[in-house]
Amino acid sequence: MPIKSILKSTVVALSIVTGGSLFAQGTPINTAAYDALIAQGPVASPAVIASSAWATKIKQAGTLRLGTTQTSNLFSLLNEKDGKIRGFDMGLAQLITRYILGDGAKYQFTQVTSSTREQVLINNQVDMVFATYSITPARAEKISFAGPYYTSQSGVLVKANNKNIQSYNDLAGKKVATQAGSTGPAILAQYAPKAVVQEFQTHQEALDTLRQGRVDAYVTDHTLLLNALSLGASNARLAGAPFGVQDPYGIGLPKGSDGVAFINTFLKKLEADGTWAKLWTISIGQRTGSTAVPAPPAIP
Repeated sequence: MPIKSILKSTVVALSIVTGGSLFAQGTPINTAAYDALIAQGPVASPAVIASSAWATKIKQAGTLRLGTTQTSNLFSLLNEKDGKIRGFDMGLAQLITRYILGDGAKYQFTQVTSSTREQVLINNQVDMVFATYSITPARAEKISFAGPYYTSQSGVLVKANNKNIQSYNDLAGKKVATQAGSTGPAILAQYAPKAVVQEFQTHQEALDTLRQGRVDAYVTDHTLLLNALSLGASNARLAGAPFGVQDPYGIGLPKGSDGVAFINTFLKKLEADGTWAKLWTISIGQRTGSTAVPAPPAIP
């Protein structure tokens, strides 16, 4: 949905007030652990590079042209103090850059939005787009996707002291906020048909309503809720595991590129050697209080 797509690729600027004070900025990423993980990433052999025309072109250029964002708190956020972008998406992009070029910093940054991601690939402005990029049939008609490397579903956010709601199964008869124009209303109609649904135009409005106690829970994209927690929503918690239809995130590549097979092979390597799980823990888990590392999605 358009609202969801826009929100996923931007920082959710929380200004939730409790007791007259603002929430803290949340837990920052462990930059030392993150940088060390990228620096330890594998480097492809010349034979592996030569097996892919996409990778060979990047190797010859000496720079990977990367389309991404720098405003997504968990996935790709610019640190203004050192000028570096870090996050789960960015970490994988830097590991791919290191795999091809021997140095994760050898990328050229191009800012993308939900409305420009396909076009920068079609126009040959970038080699790869990494931006919480949902794989959809419509997009796959214009470009190719490697992955998926991550999936999101719906989640339930409640106040930290709410013990009555432990999952979406407990939403019957409860007042539940969601976003109009998102997948939330349909998800609730399917999984919690007896919930009393209240639709709001923005993510912030729904969060405020939960904070004020005018609803019992807020159901929306799980990634958005993790982002809210990482930004310091310390009086809230996730109730239960993610649920509903899976939203797979992919890596955008030029249509028909053999980079799909090259990247998919590399992603499988990162999953097998534990790098994917370590990056998730540093970028997302430690910052949201999530101790259970999710299973990475199956890659074709």
